[in-house]
Amino acid sequence: MTDAELRNMVSKTLTCRIDKRENCDEKMDQFLKRCFYHSGQYGSQENFAELDKKLKEHEGARVSNRLFYLSIPPNIFIEAVKCASSSASSGIGWTRVIVEKPFGRDSDSSAALTKALKQYLDEDQIFRIDHYLGKELVENLSVLRFSNLIFEPLWSRQYIRNVQLIFSEDFGTEGRGGYFDNYGIIRDIMQNHLLQILALFAMETPVSLDAEDIRNEKVKVLRSMRPLQLEDVVVGQYKNHTKGGVTYPAYTDDNTVPKGSLTPTFAAAALFIDNARWDGVPFLMKAGKALHNKSAEIRVQFRHVPGNLYNRNFGTDLDRATNELVIRVQPDEAIYLKINNKVPGLGMRLDRSNLHLHYAARYSKEIPDAYERLLLDAIEGERRLFIRSDELDAAWALFTPVLKELEEKKIIPEYYPYGSRGPVGAHYLAARYKVRWGDLGIEQ
Repeated sequence: MTDAELRNMVSKTLTCRIDKRENCDEKMDQFLKRCFYHSGQYGSQENFAELDKKLKEHEGARVSNRLFYLSIPPNIFIEAVKCASSSASSGIGWTRVIVEKPFGRDSDSSAALTKALKQYLDEDQIFRIDHYLGKELVENLSVLRFSNLIFEPLWSRQYIRNVQLIFSEDFGTEGRGGYFDNYGIIRDIMQNHLLQILALFAMETPVSLDAEDIRNEKVKVLRSMRPLQLEDVVVGQYKNHTKGGVTYPAYTDDNTVPKGSLTPTFAAAALFIDNARWDGVPFLMKAGKALHNKSAEIRVQFRHVPGNLYNRNFGTDLDRATNELVIRVQPDEAIYLKINNKVPGLGMRLDRSNLHLHYAARYSKEIPDAYERLLLDAIEGERRLFIRSDELDAAWALFTPVLKELEEKKIIPEYYPYGSRGPVGAHYLAARYKVRWGDLGIEQ
């Protein structure tokens, strides 16, 4: 396409959301004038040399930095990096590369990808992007914990009964089935997004807020984790379902999905961190497509109050009396704490109430998109929210054995209706560790 066609395409979705103050049109024009389209082959040194020449024309004599964003199929990462590194690196400024997931399919392919990237780039030039780490509430996780005295002393096995990381989407693979079928929900969501959030949640206090100090602590968490066992994993796949006269398709109805595919579109897993802080606390993960709602949240369920004076007021359902801290990452960002409270009146009736911080009500500022934050970080060289290669190795080491077993044994997923709450097996898995999924409660 021409530069004009590209600018026209970009202008359709470009907004002045974050900076509504003034001169929006002028800023948009300034930005669009800096957008150019250059066509070429990913593996052609000549094409990248032409790109280099074109960039130099625009850069002039200024100190210029170059950030390559590879949102391309993983099988051509290396070709593109090789050519960009040798033929289109910045001569006087920095050159960095953002790599979109998937970072391999298992330990071996991930290690091969990292090794190949490092032939052409240093570790500090590689920015592996995981947009979940740019979400406002994931960023706030460390602030909540390390900057509030009421939480830090409770953040351990003594007070926390279990931690749940829940991700659900209310749509299926619709047209992306070809990509998805090769990876499945465990690789697509659990091994990266949810595991990254778990590492941030469970890490020890870092020496400082420096990127390497934070990443060191995350790696320690991942390396302390028990390898995932097949009996601690439940997989599911959505089937078709008719609701209100509308028929929703099954996963295998998608034309881009091979018939008879066993790829899971839902998975639940119980993970354990074998260290002094978390020994014995189940970390339950659940992720799925075509479920009843779209949400992502972290739920921290605290232990029951020992010898609770008010037990008889709760009847036999102790779970109703449990304090729970919920961090809702999306949609409608919020943090709330479930506490027990007396209902006003002459009798002694207890109620479960929420202490609630609703972001939209408390902060009128627009919340930046995760990618906006991460791209800005990459430009500024801030690595806190990007994944280091040893962290990636540790994450794959946890999941690779169970992924291989699922594929080799051709484990048949449990089928669940499109738009439901997922397979029943997930409840049995939770019940085995005396846990009830928090997102099934009556009070949300």
